[in-house]
Amino acid sequence: MAEVTLDERESFESLLRRFNRKVQQDGILAEFRRRAHFEKPSVRRKKKEAAKRRKSTRSSVERRSRS
Repeated sequence: MAEVTLDERESFESLLRRFNRKVQQDGILAEFRRRAHFEKPSVRRKKKEAAKRRKSTRSSVERRSRS
């Protein structure tokens, strides 16, 4: 759980920014969105494989552009 404490003379806006950053880093919203609707294991596996393919394609393109 993301938890922030109010420092002395800290504005509410900066506290809220720190909280939002903490939630983003912890991946709480991403996890909630992922769990909002049931996803079959086969669909989850296909998405994971597609992400792997995209990542490998991106890295191979970067290697070619460096040469």
